[in-house]
Formats: sequence, C-alpha cells, structure tokens
Amino acid sequence: MGTPVDAEQAWADLQRIRVPQERVYDELERCTVTGRRGYLPIAAVMWVYLAVSGLDLPPWSLWTALVAYVGVLAAMGVRSSRKSRVRLHRSRYTWRVYAVFVVAGVLGGASIGLTSWLVEWAEMPYGSLVQATICAGLFLLFTAPANRWAFAPMRHYGSRR
Repeated sequence: MGTPVDAEQAWADLQRIRVPQERVYDELERCTVTGRRGYLPIAAVMWVYLAVSGLDLPPWSLWTALVAYVGVLAAMGVRSSRKSRVRLHRSRYTWRVYAVFVVAGVLGGASIGLTSWLVEWAEMPYGSLVQATICAGLFLLFTAPANRWAFAPMRHYGSRR
C-alpha cells in the first residue's frame, strides 16, 4: 500500500459506520424484549375467536367470525410494521426466525385441536371458554421467549461469516 493510513481517522470512520448499525440492533432487541405486553392483544383476539367458535351459531356467523379474526390480526400486523422503525433485509432473518414461525403454527394448531378434543371428551360446560383460555395462555407462555431466542443472534449475524 502506497498511501499512509491515519489510525485515528480510520477509527473514527469505523465508529461512524458501526454506531448506526448498533442502534438498529438495539432497536430490534428493544422490540423483541417487550415480553408479553406486545402479545396480549393478539392473545385477546385469539381468545375471543376461540370462545365464539365454540358456541352453537349458524355457519354464516362462524365464517364471519373467522373473517373478522383474520382481518383484525392483519390490521394489527400492518399497524405493528408501520410503528416499527426497524426494517430488516430478508437476508438478516436466520433459520431460528423461520423455525419459530413454523413451530408456533404447529403448536398453536395442536393446542387448539387437543383442547377441543379434551373439552368434547370431558363434556365440559362452557368448553369453548376453557379451550380459549388454555390456548391463549399457552400462546402467551411460549411466544415471547421463543421470539427472544429467535432474534437474539441478529447482533452477531454479520460477524459469523
């Protein structure tokens, strides 16, 4: 190299590049560490849908409840994505994020199916309320820690190569 390098200037340049990247990771960790507070509205909507779906209602009202449930979840997702200042490039998502998404879907469906079978087997009064409470509770119990685990390695993603 023919050009001399000023160590102090190189360090200042490195800090100018590194600090915004660290802020992005700090914001990402802040968003995932909020714990159950961020998941309470989702669990509440899930609870209402499961409680209503267990009632003896005409089929058109169950389809209306399903459409409303999906619509509210979509609206919450859009609102959350607009509120967040962090936009990760798709290559920043690790295998953990995809694994948590798939496992959460499977476990959510399994908990709904299992509690539905148990409620019918036990012939419980107000079974849909019991089913909704158990499923929403399991959602709250496992979702926040799983998301913290999934997003934990984001800060070190670039340095692993």
